[in-house]
Amino acid sequence: MDPSQLAHESRVLMIYTGGTIGMLVGQQGYVPEPYFLTETLRSQDRFHDPLQESFFANATSVQGFRQWSTGSGRSSPVASQTPMVPLESPTLLVRSTRPIGEQSLSPAKERTSMNRPKCVKVAENIYEAQLPSLVTPRSKVPGETTSKSIRYAILEWNPLLDSSNIDIQDWIRLATEIELNYHFDAFVVLHGTDTMSYTSSALSFLLEDIGKTVIITGAQIPMSQLRNDAVDNLMGALTIAGHYIIPECCLYFNHTLFRGNRVTKMSSFDLAAFESPNFAPLVKVGIDIHVSWDDVIRQTSLRRFRAHKEMSSHVATLRLFPGITGATIRAFCSPPIRGVVLETFGAGNAPQRSGLIDAIKEACDRGVVVVAISQCAKGSVSDAYETSRSLLQIGVIPGSDMTPECALTKLGYLLSKPELSLKQIRDLVGIPLRGELTRPSAAAPSHASTTLSTSDSEPNLDTVHHVLSRFIRLSRPPSLVPEIVVSSDALVTASETRDEAAPWTWTAAEASTAESVLLPFLIHLAAAKNDFESLRYCIETEKTSSDQHGHHVRQSSAVGEPSSAGVAGKHGSIAGGIVNCLDPGSGRSPLHVAALNGHTQAVELLLQSGALVHLRDTLGHTALYYAARQGYMDVVDLLVQAGANLGGYDSGFADFAVQNALRSGDRTALKLWALTGAKTYNEL
Repeated sequence: MDPSQLAHESRVLMIYTGGTIGMLVGQQGYVPEPYFLTETLRSQDRFHDPLQESFFANATSVQGFRQWSTGSGRSSPVASQTPMVPLESPTLLVRSTRPIGEQSLSPAKERTSMNRPKCVKVAENIYEAQLPSLVTPRSKVPGETTSKSIRYAILEWNPLLDSSNIDIQDWIRLATEIELNYHFDAFVVLHGTDTMSYTSSALSFLLEDIGKTVIITGAQIPMSQLRNDAVDNLMGALTIAGHYIIPECCLYFNHTLFRGNRVTKMSSFDLAAFESPNFAPLVKVGIDIHVSWDDVIRQTSLRRFRAHKEMSSHVATLRLFPGITGATIRAFCSPPIRGVVLETFGAGNAPQRSGLIDAIKEACDRGVVVVAISQCAKGSVSDAYETSRSLLQIGVIPGSDMTPECALTKLGYLLSKPELSLKQIRDLVGIPLRGELTRPSAAAPSHASTTLSTSDSEPNLDTVHHVLSRFIRLSRPPSLVPEIVVSSDALVTASETRDEAAPWTWTAAEASTAESVLLPFLIHLAAAKNDFESLRYCIETEKTSSDQHGHHVRQSSAVGEPSSAGVAGKHGSIAGGIVNCLDPGSGRSPLHVAALNGHTQAVELLLQSGALVHLRDTLGHTALYYAARQGYMDVVDLLVQAGANLGGYDSGFADFAVQNALRSGDRTALKLWALTGAKTYNEL
């Protein structure tokens, strides 16, 4: 394989747990069959085309196809007079908590068992193997300047599980396997639909400070059937995972990507099986792929990703019903139960019989964490009614608009953390940790906050003036920077005479467009110059714009620590906000630029503002690679602290740099590259 192609290739790990998507029809209905899904994908060009470098890389346009078909293409069989031969797919290193490739084979498959990957136990409960990879044809999605192929390996569980058999230990296994394979760019989990929303909710909490895309998908009709939804669901999930960095746990179904902890299964027979009643989808896939970047969570903490590997099983869900008694509630809340999701009527109402209220109060006083959510699929609990206010007064915690699946898994997650006190757990239940609930202020902004925000009809000219003045300051030596006078009518310098006959005639839309065009250039220039003030100005300008357009602060992946989520405003088309805008030529983000120049202060501000550490430029390099290559130890340390890893085309260059350091005896360089995770062989 041409190493230069690594720059235009993303690597995805597909974890196949079981479910309808890979089943075959047996005597007792749909049954799972080992290796069927993998071999099916390998046989379909759309999921695996080893000829893609020789054909699809050139034949995705009219001109490319005509060149290929007439023999003038670079890899044409007519030009070479030899038939096209599938390129050998490289293997990918995959780790698991169980032995890999040890499925029991049918007699017809025993003859191929010698081709199974060799599995090696490398530590207690950790196994690894080089799995053969599959590769998609190269394609381009909206917003990308170059086409990209997706290379992926399939880690198949043994045995394959019907989702009704999935339990807490399987959630922890999934989280652990994602952690063990974090060197992949993204992850797709194939899962049965019955408990998929429970798994997606649980993983959203267990994957702490995740910086890469995790998508769970499955199907209502298996891929073995001629008419199915498996192909579209799998291709959609794989495409989004391979082309976009959406650093949270998501669920993809029926051309829609949802936040994983916001969904619930609504139908057992519709292809649109899942809905997100209280939160808009993150991605809608049609002719175009529309990503709501303003709603995508961005990590702003300087912490590395880790998988939390515990979850309390002493939680349960209790649905209120007319006639329920206090005795029923006492029995339900008795030890070892530590947390209860109380599904209440309407907006959080409950029967007001004294025996029933007393039973709930006794549980709360005993230390049971009781969370109230609504039985309605759409809506939220509130204190609008006396019958709901009485629950809050006895210690029940309002769960806002959380789904039952989310509330249950969130309770299990929080109760598994011994470092949290009971008060802290109760406080955190009502705080969005992964965007799982809507803050009351966000759901219904006050009239005052609305009236104080800038109207869309008002030209935001002062902002444009400030942007232009900062360009002048950054692009000239200090002695040559003229004094900038900002007014609501014009932009003038001290050496110019104001022309009263040339007032601003822009509309608000025109001013917004100008600002949107200028800010990305300004933040790149500020990152290159290490101009902390201008960097903060760009970030604050976007934040102000976001607040005025009704977007709100969300929580980071860490328990209890607030951070800004993806912001939109006028920059909603930028993947991850202004701090992640890419230079059209190099594909570099402001973080790339600051790291390349060794600007530690700028790097720290960008990371705290949601810069994505796993972004790669058009050469396939990360910001971590550039900082290490230039020898900036402080920047490397900061990036590693924020979860950065070498990826894409970095590894080959890192190995070359290590070899040079070994030959020259440069211990400082070896220490630096070791910090990035590169192998230094310990030869000095």
